[in-house]
Amino acid sequence: MTVGIDTHKVGFVGLGIMAKGMARNVMKAGYEVHGYTRTKSKAQDLLDEGVIWHDTVADLAEACGVVITMVGYPQDVEEVYYGEGGILAHAKPGSYLIDMTTSSPTIAERIANDADQRGLHALDAPVSGGDVGAREGKLAIMCGGNQADFDAVKPLFETMGKSIALLGPAGAGQHTKMVNQIVISGTILGVAEAIAYAKKAGLDTDAVLDVIGNGAAGGFQLNVLGRRIAHGDYAPGFYVHHFQKDMNIAAAEAEGFNLDLRALKLAIEQYERYVEQGGRESGTQGIYELYED
Repeated sequence: MTVGIDTHKVGFVGLGIMAKGMARNVMKAGYEVHGYTRTKSKAQDLLDEGVIWHDTVADLAEACGVVITMVGYPQDVEEVYYGEGGILAHAKPGSYLIDMTTSSPTIAERIANDADQRGLHALDAPVSGGDVGAREGKLAIMCGGNQADFDAVKPLFETMGKSIALLGPAGAGQHTKMVNQIVISGTILGVAEAIAYAKKAGLDTDAVLDVIGNGAAGGFQLNVLGRRIAHGDYAPGFYVHHFQKDMNIAAAEAEGFNLDLRALKLAIEQYERYVEQGGRESGTQGIYELYED
């Protein structure tokens, strides 16, 4: 840990569905949590709970020993790190910069290189587990970066997640998240189709989920999102448009590896159809609506 850097002052840039749960768990663990998001009113509940507000990214970066970014798209990551008043220009030397957005591995590598030249410690650490995992502090955290930097902030990660690993150098966390999203892209289609079949067969979908959820088919997509599908709950724990972004990143990376990922391509096509029908702001389980009469 760098002398003079207070890693118990943690700033969150971006306070959406996932980041809110993460920030609450960090605060419960005794850290001083600071926050910035583009629309202050959307963070008012956190401010009422004790999060310290900053009007700009620059102010937050200057105040905190750890800056966590959890924004929407790769271009948003570039903006908060490199834009006017960005993190790299304003973070104190020795600070830890952790991008927990699902973003491009190439951007993660560039941030790490530029941070190192400024005496900063950068890690890419995307997460999986949805709104439930964020709320319960049970996220999977996939990290890329330097071992010493990872070790320094691991206690912070442990307030937010249960499965935490350093997978390699800068960019490795983002590549691992692409693996995760490729698995999910095919799985959620399978869950939606299976429930459509169960309903056509006249089965009690809750009873079916109770049984098969404890077998080889069990997992988050079936046990959590499948249950939401069964009850017509398409509210976002993870927005469709963010999932589209992730799948498109994965497809671009796969193309660079000369990999033909046909299941991923099918999922991209299906979600494009769903968005055309108005599903952009739904949760990923909303893909089931394509199968409804």
